[in-house]
Amino acid sequence: MDLGLSNKRVVISGATRGIGRAIAETFLDEGATVAFCARKGDEVAEAEAALKKRGVAHGAVCDVRNGDSYRDWLATAVEKLGGADIFIPNVSAGGGMGSEENWRNSFEIDMLGAVRGAEAMAPHLEKTNGAIVFISTTAATETFVGPQAYNAVKAAINNYAKNLATQLGPKGVRVNCVSPGPVYFEGGSWAMIEQRMKPFFDTTMAQIPMGRMPAPADVARAVAFLSSPAAAIITGVNLVVDGGMLKRVDY
Repeated sequence: MDLGLSNKRVVISGATRGIGRAIAETFLDEGATVAFCARKGDEVAEAEAALKKRGVAHGAVCDVRNGDSYRDWLATAVEKLGGADIFIPNVSAGGGMGSEENWRNSFEIDMLGAVRGAEAMAPHLEKTNGAIVFISTTAATETFVGPQAYNAVKAAINNYAKNLATQLGPKGVRVNCVSPGPVYFEGGSWAMIEQRMKPFFDTTMAQIPMGRMPAPADVARAVAFLSSPAAAIITGVNLVVDGGMLKRVDY
């Protein structure tokens, strides 16, 4: 199937590694052009050089917690791409039990990063019948590990996305979520958990009927589909990519 992503202009926050990097690679392989940001200059430079071997990619250093800087980057990204068709707010503070600082970081990076980005990008996407895909998590829909900020804030993003889909639908903009389960890649958190917390890793693996954790590319393909004209009538959904780990039944 041709997803119809050739020449689409994609803006991604957080794309130097893991899921975000795989999303950028997938879009470039489909013929899209990409603008992305991350906090660390050396990682942005490495990713940009590698991604440019696949197509047109513009990297920039930006801390999403700084609202003004973030909005400036989004405006610059749209200018460099000559418009925007797809927005993927991927950057995250990550998980972890602990202090109030965890909650503050998750709210400022995950939640406000999603809201500020959507508000800034919506006028551009309305011009192109564009799409927004938020990166959520299965931990937002079932209990997992414990009462941590990551789970709760991602659940709030799911709610926000559904309401935003209703608001932007009449303007031609589709809004969806992709919720990965635990994602495994070298250097990622689950690779670290496998090394340092093997019993917990094994218990989690035992809950996945398909016998493996998703790779970043598995998530990226789901994002590409939901962003594409092939999903032109799909909005307001939360697509789970977890190898069957969730046990809920959706009616």
